Amino acid sequence: RYDLKSSSSSVELTGEELLLTSSDEFKLKAVREVLEQRLVKRNVPLKALTFETIESALGGTVRQKVTLQKGIPTDKAREIVKVIKGTKLKVQAAIQGDQLRVSGKSKDDLQKVIVRLRELDESVPLQFQNYR
Repeated sequence: RYDLKSSSSSVELTGEELLLTSSDEFKLKAVREVLEQRLVKRNVPLKALTFETIESALGGTVRQKVTLQKGIPTDKAREIVKVIKGTKLKVQAAIQGDQLRVSGKSKDDLQKVIVRLRELDESVPLQFQNYR
């Protein structure tokens, strides 16, 4: 991009974190915008990113840490289980590590649970696998 042409901006991946660095705050916001555009193209939900505050670094540069969320946190999983049990459908919800497993005999009940969970506006991006 033209506004990033003469800047020393970078994005570094370290484990579960991204480190955005740039020469000033305006250019850092442009780097963040480019990152979000690239992730949307790759079907990565932006709810999976947690942006921390912008902090100044050495040499007059600024940086921002971005944490990538993997799985569902335990407290959010408990809230989702309560919502599922509140639907009064014949399904069972179980927390398995960083995943939530919902099982039931009827496909219709499972599909109703999926519809109900999609209606919620959670801060956690939900992905549904192996629903048959």
